[in-house]
Amino acid sequence: MSTADTRAETLKKASTVTTVIDAMAEFAKGRRAGGLVLLGAAALSSRIPGVGTAASVLLRAYRRLR
Repeated sequence: MSTADTRAETLKKASTVTTVIDAMAEFAKGRRAGGLVLLGAAALSSRIPGVGTAASVLLRAYRRLR
């Protein structure tokens, strides 16, 4: 395995972990729906890179525009 592959896997795992952390923060604030969306996105993020980040950004944008 090359260094680039190792870095890509590390970034992929970090993205998933940060999405789970965002989901926990949503639950702590009492936003169950947002937490569930982010947990689902974290699960998908393990297969499709960037889904968790996109879900987090879209959720924040939705809240600002609402």
